[in-house]
Amino acid sequence: MPVTLLGAAEIRALAAELDVTPTKKLGQNFVVDANTVRKIVTAAKVSSADRVVEIGPGLGSLTLAILETGATVVAVEIDHRLAARLPETARVHGVPENALTVLDADALRITELPGDPDVLVANLPYNVSVPVLLHFLEHFPSITRGVVMVQAEVGERLAAPPGSKIYGAPSVKAAWYGPWRLAGTVSRQVFWPVPGVDSVLVGFTRDSEPRGTETERVRTFALVDAAFGQRRKMLRQSLSPLLGGSAAAASAVLDAAGVEPTDRGEQLGVADFLAICRAAPPPDNLGL
Repeated sequence: MPVTLLGAAEIRALAAELDVTPTKKLGQNFVVDANTVRKIVTAAKVSSADRVVEIGPGLGSLTLAILETGATVVAVEIDHRLAARLPETARVHGVPENALTVLDADALRITELPGDPDVLVANLPYNVSVPVLLHFLEHFPSITRGVVMVQAEVGERLAAPPGSKIYGAPSVKAAWYGPWRLAGTVSRQVFWPVPGVDSVLVGFTRDSEPRGTETERVRTFALVDAAFGQRRKMLRQSLSPLLGGSAAAASAVLDAAGVEPTDRGEQLGVADFLAICRAAPPPDNLGL
């Protein structure tokens, strides 16, 4: 039989059955509108050939919309009650056996996933969305693209270009893996409970080749943190602790990287930060 989606009344009934009250601690805001979950799946261009990983499936509204395409899903859920109930919800809604795997785990701690998923689709908790995304992109290179629903401020920052007011460390770190784009807006009214913030869809595509080595990534991210930790300071000052201990030493490295020592972090793209990393002299480059 075809997969059917959850309705608003059924979602509330499921929550009551499980004695689940959405909590701010876990960032839980359940989507109760079928059109919205289908919109997310469409934006992600999920097909029957895809192996999808979903983070925080909750009661399963988005999960069923993904499974409706014929794709397989690995769902990572931290709430034990929700993780235990989801397979049964999927079964009664027509999901074929073996199409869904549920992992009862903290997404920030997981380092192995069955089936090497290639697409990430999720309604991410507002309080951990950036750390979770970076964790999955770091640990699961099989993920080549994805669309996630996040707080509007977070999504806009992830997709922001250098030089914009909202461009920051998350923008640079996300760009390490590939380009990001805003993929749509989401009304507050499709959630239960209704959140106090707006939401957007943000999509990404992983670059076909790694930008650098793992050591270079760690060191580049250290530079990014230092630059945006003191974003009003010029790079020769904010990066001096990592580049020789003085403004003069930092300026020499920045010059070698083709970066103006008087620039600030918000003016640099991820390629500029990587160039600084590579220009820092070994063996003690970046103070790490």
